[in-house]
Amino acid sequence: MWKWVAIYGAALAAGTLALQWLDYQLLARAHSGDIYIFLIALGFLGLGVFLGTRLLGAPKPAAFDGNPKAQAALGISPRELTILKELAAGHSNKEIAANLNVSPNTVKTHVSRLYEKLDSSRRTDAINKARELGILP
Repeated sequence: MWKWVAIYGAALAAGTLALQWLDYQLLARAHSGDIYIFLIALGFLGLGVFLGTRLLGAPKPAAFDGNPKAQAALGISPRELTILKELAAGHSNKEIAANLNVSPNTVKTHVSRLYEKLDSSRRTDAINKARELGILP
């Protein structure tokens, strides 16, 4: 029984495939010009999108320079800038000291000097002031 069902199913599938192939052949012959025009238009569309993104794409943003004029005006040293970046990352004095291989007292000194230079009394104030001045991104 199952053998005859499988044979009948295979015959129906082969017949359907033959009819679909014949229908495709008829369609391809009858509308070959339309198909060629569609493929050419699709190619030009792809070329236009590619060239448009290459030629008219948005320019890359400038690299962050850290506003060296503000750093010089405030007298922020490179080490203090490193400490300021660590503060902005949310690290504690002990973590900063461990990352930079210095004592926690050295970090405290740098932080207090940053507070003076940035005219702030807290870490968040110093970070916000540095961001306003363009020292931190």
